[in-house]
Amino acid sequence: MWPPWGAVPRGGAAVSASPSPLHPSFSSTTSFKDVHSLLADEASPDSVVHAPKKPSIFHRVRSASSALRTWRAIASLGLHADPSFPAAGEKRIVVYFTSLRVVRKTFEDCRSVRSILRGFRVAIDERDLSMDSGFLNELKGILGRKQLTLPRVFIGGRYMGGAEEIWQLHESGELKKYVEGVPLAEPGMCESCGGFRFLLCDKCSGSHKFYSEKGGFRSCTFCNENGLLRCSDCSRSDAL
Repeated sequence: MWPPWGAVPRGGAAVSASPSPLHPSFSSTTSFKDVHSLLADEASPDSVVHAPKKPSIFHRVRSASSALRTWRAIASLGLHADPSFPAAGEKRIVVYFTSLRVVRKTFEDCRSVRSILRGFRVAIDERDLSMDSGFLNELKGILGRKQLTLPRVFIGGRYMGGAEEIWQLHESGELKKYVEGVPLAEPGMCESCGGFRFLLCDKCSGSHKFYSEKGGFRSCTFCNENGLLRCSDCSRSDAL
């Protein structure tokens, strides 16, 4: 027969209570003192969440270098990060877009923004990223981003934003103020390229490859990856 709880047998020591079946990790001998010790352990310095450390000096140097590279890319294209700084030369509009229909929304946004800007009858430097990947690298260097959505619009060296920003400015009537001072578009199309702004490379006939007796077929260094050259007449009128 089991001895009664808390009873002390003759000539023996007190029998400790067995652990509770519902809580095997606690015994009946646990006191409030033990509870306080557990709470003290939870509030120990090891459990305190420390505030995040400040960025190291190396991180700040990398950030400054990245910003400097972006500024240099903007300056090299005649586009300025500071809206109050006047653009070099005459006031211009530059639009980065794509003519591919792979993503329908992107294509529709590009077409809508170009239509809005063309409605002002002013000269527009339209840079199609699907025709020349150099425009993509150019835009990434200006904005300092790896992932970009199109279109992107610059007016007078100032970055205006994408489709949503242009729509809002157009609806409010503010876009007309930004366009003021931009030279008017020349009537008709370019006789050299027919308005496409690109011509087939006359060195490789648009194949982007040429044959060399010493090295066989090689990539043409005169054109882009599509075997195209920017129209000289359009490029001259679009010079920033």
